[in-house]
Amino acid sequence: MADAASQPSLLSKEQFLLAHPWPSEYAQHKRLEWFWHFDVELSASELWRLVSDTSRMNRALKVSEMKFSERDGVLWGTSRPAGVFHEWMEVPWNWVSERQMDSVRIYTHGFSKVVYAVFRLQPIDEANTRLYAYFGSIPSGVFSIPLLKLGFASLHKDYQRLLPTLAEEVRNRRPFSLLEEQGPLSERAEERLISIAQELRKKSLDDVCIRKLTDWIRHGDEQDLFRIQVRERAQAFGVDEDALLRVCLHATRLGLLELSWDVMCPHCRGVSKQNGSLGSVSTEGHCDVCLIDFGTDVADAIEITFHVHPSIREVAHRTFCSAEPATKEHIRLQQRVLPQAAIQHTVSLRPGRYRMRLQGQKDYGFLDVSVHAESRSFDWTSSTLPQRISLGPDPVLTLSNDSQTAQTFIVETATWSDLALHPGRLLSLQEFRDLFSEEYLGQDVQLAIGEQTILFTDMVGSTALYAQQGDAIAFREVRRHFADVFSIIGSHRGAVVKTIGDAVMGAFTNPLDAVTAAKQIHDRFPPGKTDSVTRLRISLNTGPCIAVKLNTDIDYFGHTVNIAAKLQSLAGAWQVAMSERVYEAPGVKEWLAAQQADLSAQQYESPSLRAAVEVMRWTVYPHEASQRV
Repeated sequence: MADAASQPSLLSKEQFLLAHPWPSEYAQHKRLEWFWHFDVELSASELWRLVSDTSRMNRALKVSEMKFSERDGVLWGTSRPAGVFHEWMEVPWNWVSERQMDSVRIYTHGFSKVVYAVFRLQPIDEANTRLYAYFGSIPSGVFSIPLLKLGFASLHKDYQRLLPTLAEEVRNRRPFSLLEEQGPLSERAEERLISIAQELRKKSLDDVCIRKLTDWIRHGDEQDLFRIQVRERAQAFGVDEDALLRVCLHATRLGLLELSWDVMCPHCRGVSKQNGSLGSVSTEGHCDVCLIDFGTDVADAIEITFHVHPSIREVAHRTFCSAEPATKEHIRLQQRVLPQAAIQHTVSLRPGRYRMRLQGQKDYGFLDVSVHAESRSFDWTSSTLPQRISLGPDPVLTLSNDSQTAQTFIVETATWSDLALHPGRLLSLQEFRDLFSEEYLGQDVQLAIGEQTILFTDMVGSTALYAQQGDAIAFREVRRHFADVFSIIGSHRGAVVKTIGDAVMGAFTNPLDAVTAAKQIHDRFPPGKTDSVTRLRISLNTGPCIAVKLNTDIDYFGHTVNIAAKLQSLAGAWQVAMSERVYEAPGVKEWLAAQQADLSAQQYESPSLRAAVEVMRWTVYPHEASQRV
């Protein structure tokens, strides 16, 4: 802890309220007030992660459970502290990440008419932070006053108890006080869980993943279990992401988990609708919070999560606060500004790209934060949305509302969470296609699946093969080579999208996987192979794709697919023609160099293209690749 002389001055309640005044419509009402401060041995960013997750904090503080529901775009909450029914309208929170947050609740039933709460973090030094907590209540009647005083006195003691404990736990990387382990499963559910785990082990799946997943389902915190994100769990368990995903997919088929295709709002990034199957996903989505409609044909519109099957454990969606800052971690600033008013904030923004928008509007501008920017301040007026600005780290933003209605200014990270599992990952995984062959898209849905690497194989000389060997023998040869190619694509974390005659179309989410698969395919049919006359050429291209329903199957379409197919013309037997996007992808160039690959630069030109496609052709067997078609 910093010495007393170097610590920041302690704010009085009057100074605090000058910086965080009551909403003007309630400022003159008589009220009860509580103003506390706590010096916590955590950095501001560490402490923010705790206090902004007010649902977990409130549970640890023994606050009554709350229930929330949307009605006409307004969030309503209910609870029963001391057994008394409370109902309130939850006004959207204001917050500046790692610095402050405030909330207003307007009650229709309960001890208060209005409650105003403010939390502010004041760094003492790099490892210590002062937390201010202010609560103000306009009592609903004289009989409520002693109950409110008693309740907040108890809450103060609970904060004094909890914060030092949490600080020590965070330093030891074990925040147990915010976790709530569950009791044992019912005897029948435990038997079913053990049986499913045994079936999973019979499939040669990762035993560590099976054990960690089943133990977590037994005892895990329901706030985590309610919506299971595989990538987040893999990090928490310390296991391989692909191995855990495979376990979850098989566990779903066996009835341990349920699969959900969640439609995500592009603004608040909350779940607007959960779908039990891909076929239930519609072309349009709506967010009641942001009051916007949006299409599901854009990247990141769908996220795949899992839920515990209710036959194993009923996981209730229990909340103890709306915890808006914690549920919208990507939003770095959210501030409501009254008409003809202005508010200034210093925002904790590190180098990177951010979006600037007004709540309820679809348009947004970009804020690039860079250490090389000339300015650290910007005046943002509600009527003028900047297209693109550049500012230094931790900029000072002046938010001015020149309209006749209140406006909420938002600054958020431009990129989505890298913990989300999107459809492109599943649809390009052979194991998913094999296990969930009944999954299909709606007839009118065009699902953006992000960047894929498309692989095409083609048999060289197949026309001559049919002519020389006859249809029956040639077809058997084609079927045999399909089995080998399918197996290799699947073992390299790819999926077979379809076959076209004697050609195969595969898809991968990682370009390096596609390149290594191409090498193994050629190695399976090398020169001099005596039990097969198959010779292949392969083409690769990387870029965005869309998934659509074709008959009863899921097919990939788009410019990326078309180019991948066209590049076949630049390859011959035992060659791979890959676009520059593939060659320049992370790890590809280095891997090819380690293989001492025989490479030559090519171009694919077509009247239908604006510019030629730069291609790198790899001859896997240089001395034998003289046969070209």
